[in-house]
Amino acid sequence: MAQQPPDVEEDDCLSEYHHLFCPDLLQDKVAFITGGGSGIGFRIAEIFMRHGCHTVIASRSLSRVSTAAEKLVAATGKRCLPLSMDVRVPSAVMAAVDQALKEFGKIDILINCAAGNFLCPASALSFNAFKTVVDIDTIGTFNVSRVLYEKFFRDHGGVIVNITATLSMRGQVLQLHAGAAKAAVDAMTRHLAVEWGPQNIRVNSLAPGPISGTEGMRRLGGPQDNVKLKSLSSPVQRLGNKTEIAHSVLYLASPLASYVSGIVLVVDGGSWMTFPNDIKQLVEFESTSAKL
Repeated sequence: MAQQPPDVEEDDCLSEYHHLFCPDLLQDKVAFITGGGSGIGFRIAEIFMRHGCHTVIASRSLSRVSTAAEKLVAATGKRCLPLSMDVRVPSAVMAAVDQALKEFGKIDILINCAAGNFLCPASALSFNAFKTVVDIDTIGTFNVSRVLYEKFFRDHGGVIVNITATLSMRGQVLQLHAGAAKAAVDAMTRHLAVEWGPQNIRVNSLAPGPISGTEGMRRLGGPQDNVKLKSLSSPVQRLGNKTEIAHSVLYLASPLASYVSGIVLVVDGGSWMTFPNDIKQLVEFESTSAKL
């Protein structure tokens, strides 16, 4: 079994890195990464930059992406442009893409990583809460993809990787909103791969499993002992880490995957088949909701 690559829990760059792919795999490419200031998006930006890529990292919080950009540049020596952008607002997306194109002259790769999530039973889920997750995950993915298509990809080609989830592959308690939103993105991936393929645009989804060192795991994973117990039910009997996800995104974004389009690449060690549903947690949520 392959050894798990090193990672760090915080949103910091790796203290050391050993290339598994050739170091110039993305030499002088430019990647636009939403949600690139933290978690999986931050590590994707780092791994891309360690393979020769320049990046644009966009988030609603300019301070977060600015701090992240300083770390990334210091660790890799590549250029990183931090931008404040709300994926739900098309005019903001247009302005950010224009700024990125002014800075770099091109965008070769789009990584749609911005997302919103929380735990909530369907019976207690407000109409606005459901809409908010769909707005960020699904509509936000469409907004950024559509703007980049119009402003660059249609005439020059490109690669899109949508970061989704395995939630829609089975029923998952407390995750109706996120599961529905990500399932829609996976459908969008297939439609866009078919429609935009003739313009030399490849579109794929990558669905991570439970990944350590992410805000999602901290907020959604529950007590640490519970997380460890659940991870033992995975076929590989551990959580994944952000570097493993970034390496898989690197593959999809690179020329190595030149004939890959319209797929959902699941990167979860087989967890979607065996990870237990926490029915006890659902009952506790329902009980709390009934008292509100």
